[in-house]
Order: sequence, then C-alpha cells, then structure tokens
Amino acid sequence: MGLIETDICVIGAGSGGLSVAAGAVQMGARVVLIEGGEMGGDCLNSGCVPSKALIAAAKAAHAMRHPGPFGIAPVEPQVDFAAVKDHVARVIATIAPVDSQERFEGLGCTVLRDWARFTGPDEVQAGETQVRARRFVIATGSRPLVPPIPGLEGVPYLTNETIFALRERPDHLIVIGGGPIGMEMAQAHLRLGCKVTVIEGARAFGRDDPETAGIVLAKLRAEGLEVLEEAPVTGVSGGAGAVTVTLKDGRQIEGSHLLIAVGRRGHPEGVGLDVGGVEHDRRGVKVDASLRSSNRRVYAVGDAAGGLQFTHVAGYHAGVVIRQIVLGLPAKASTAHIPWATYTDPELAQVGLTEAEARERHGAALTVLRQHFDHNDRAQAEAKAQGLLKVMVVKGRPVGASIAGPMAGELIGLWALAISGGLKMGTIAGMVAPYPTLGEIGKRAAGAYFSPKLFDNPLLKRVVGLVQRFLP
Repeated sequence: MGLIETDICVIGAGSGGLSVAAGAVQMGARVVLIEGGEMGGDCLNSGCVPSKALIAAAKAAHAMRHPGPFGIAPVEPQVDFAAVKDHVARVIATIAPVDSQERFEGLGCTVLRDWARFTGPDEVQAGETQVRARRFVIATGSRPLVPPIPGLEGVPYLTNETIFALRERPDHLIVIGGGPIGMEMAQAHLRLGCKVTVIEGARAFGRDDPETAGIVLAKLRAEGLEVLEEAPVTGVSGGAGAVTVTLKDGRQIEGSHLLIAVGRRGHPEGVGLDVGGVEHDRRGVKVDASLRSSNRRVYAVGDAAGGLQFTHVAGYHAGVVIRQIVLGLPAKASTAHIPWATYTDPELAQVGLTEAEARERHGAALTVLRQHFDHNDRAQAEAKAQGLLKVMVVKGRPVGASIAGPMAGELIGLWALAISGGLKMGTIAGMVAPYPTLGEIGKRAAGAYFSPKLFDNPLLKRVVGLVQRFLP
C-alpha cells in the first residue's frame, strides 16, 4: 500500500470538488483528488447539463407545434427520441474534457480513481493508496432521495441518474415530485410527445414564491401537463410498462414509466465520517459558517454540506474554502445572495427573500414592486409577454426578487448582484439598458420605486413650477 502526503485532499470530483482542486493546485498547493465514479459528478452526467440539453430539444419540438402569432403554420414534429438522447450525450461529451482526469493531472493534481474512506482524522484510503493530508474537503455531492412508498421496491422506476439513458419514448410518464427536477422533466417529456402526469404531495414549486410559481404552473397546465397537487402517494404497484400509483384519496394513476423526483440527499455515506471524527446527519456533513466540520482538518462543500443543492452553490463554497485552506484568510458562506432558477418555459427564478418571507421579517418597512412582462416591448415582440418580476425593497435596497417569465434565469443575475453588493435602487434605476431587451424590466422596476416620490409629490410640483417661471 502506497502513502501520499499532501496539503489538500479533495474527496469527490463534482463541481465543488473540481473547483477546489483547480483553484488550490494553480495557487501552488499540493492536491490529491479522489473520485470513485464519473468525473464531473451529477451536474455533468445526470443533472444540469443533460437536463438542459433535453429541454432545448423539447423547446424546438414545441416551437414547431406552436409557432405563435407570427403567420407561420404549425407542423407536427417527427421526434426521434433516441436521437434526442444522442444530442444529450454529445453535449456531455463536449463538456467532459473540462472535468476530465487528464486535465486535472495536467494542472498538477494527483488523481486517484477509487472510493475514499477515512481511516483516521488525518488519513483516507482509496484503493491501495493511503493519503495523509493537512486539510480535507468532502465534495461527495448528493443522490436522489427515494421515499419509502409501499410497493416501490418491487416496481421499476427512474431517477435523474437513469432517465437520460432511456432511449424509447414513454407513452405515459408519471412523475412523483413537483419540484424543479420533476417539473423540468415533465414539461420536456410532454413536449417530446409523451403524456405526463405530475403528482405532488403538497404544492408544486413549493420552495418558490406562490404568485410567480402560479404563473408558470398555469402555463404548464395550458400546454396539457396534468399536475395533481395536495395528492400524497400511498402505494405503487405494477411492472415494466404498466405502473399504477395510488393516491391517499383513493385515485389511481396508470402509466408506462415512473420518475421519482422528490428531492436529493447529501451523500457522504461510505466515506467513514465517524472514523474521521466528522459529525453528520441525514442531510450531510455538519458544518459551521466557514464550512468547517467537527474535525478542524475537514471541510465540506456543495450538497455534501447539507444546505442549498445547486451547482453554483458548490462553486461558491469552493471559493470560501480556498480562501481559508490555501490563503489562510477568514471566510464564511452566506445564502442571502444565492439565486436559483427552474428551467421550465416560462422560467422561474428567485434570489433573497420571497414576498412572504420579507413581510414576516420586515413588516411595514417592506415595499413590493411588481412589473409585468406585458409592459416590456421585447417580450411583446416575441409573443412572450406572460410573466412577472417582483422586487422586495427595504430602505431603498432590494432584499429579494422573484421572476416568472422568459429568461428568468438570466434576469435574476442583476438582482443577485444588487443583493450581493448592497446596491441601492437608485443605482439600478440609473443603469442604461439597451432597447429593446428583456433586461429593461429590471430598470423599469427600479424606476417605479421612485415614481411616487417624483410624480405624486405636491411640493416637488410647486418647486418645478417656480423653476419653470424663473428659468432664463
């Protein structure tokens, strides 16, 4: 058994682990990167990348059926489901070299392709190699959460880790879970020619602002997506090609395929956390604000840290950890400025506080601005005027933003910047946006914050009258 002594050992080569490894080694630290599965982790292989590739194909099919009011005749697309999956595979293959073992070895990392397990507070074992390090970073990501539904263990089901390998189009896809993964996959498969039923035990898009989520949900239902809310599942039965889902109220939904999309759980199992002196719970590693665990040598990032489960959060965590273990500087992670987006059509995005959260925290000090997309000229020109931007403002600064509409995932970036940088609404109102763009809606919302002060102010009107009388 060989022994490697190093500065930093990163366990997991998903987005968070790769970001830590790349940053640390390029700054001069000795880095060992350990991965027993696929380089790139969930995001590249079974998450963000394949899902967005599938959504793009579905959007193309939908545009053919529904060309809108542009004077173009609709046609029924000939969907080759296997070829769609080939597109997904090509996208993954195109991006994969950026996350590859060869690239990271070229950067100077020692890459071990095996499963890691702590054998002590400062050692892990990967295959036949023992790694002793000054600091460890657990970046093991998450896995699909499979709920204890009676009968599920005897029924074939899909998760986001397996659905992209399916090359035959489902006749009727039943999706259990109305969160981002479930709703994205539901709309994509609907547009690719499947019948789809979503079953959600509570409220669809439950983490998002109800008003903006309702806009998206109405659009999905108008397309033909069946969404059953407040519908707990009590049992599953059947076999391949014929699945029955029984609801609490006695209804039975029959379909050909079943997708479980009820969320994800941190996946540090099998890493030997107890042996390493690392406290953990069912969500993941227990960490403090600096992402440090109960073992002062060990940090956790991304989904393994038990918080928000987004690729960009893992990348953000990597920067927080690098600042500490590479540069020796203090750093803490925050969630107040973290945006997220669901890539349905229209998209749904959020950063900071929702309206309900802001009202509970700030009360009468809160101002809620609303800008509808039907007042945006670019949205009108592209027949995408269904949508809403909400901005929560306290003492002249935004504390949250909710968007439902085209390109919401892009538009939320302005408000993430504003909250991160503590910008005032006046700064955003003073921004000049190119015309006509969807981005103008943000400037318009900021301007609306000042409109009552400018246009409904009797004192100001008297001042303007005097200026106009005596202005040479």
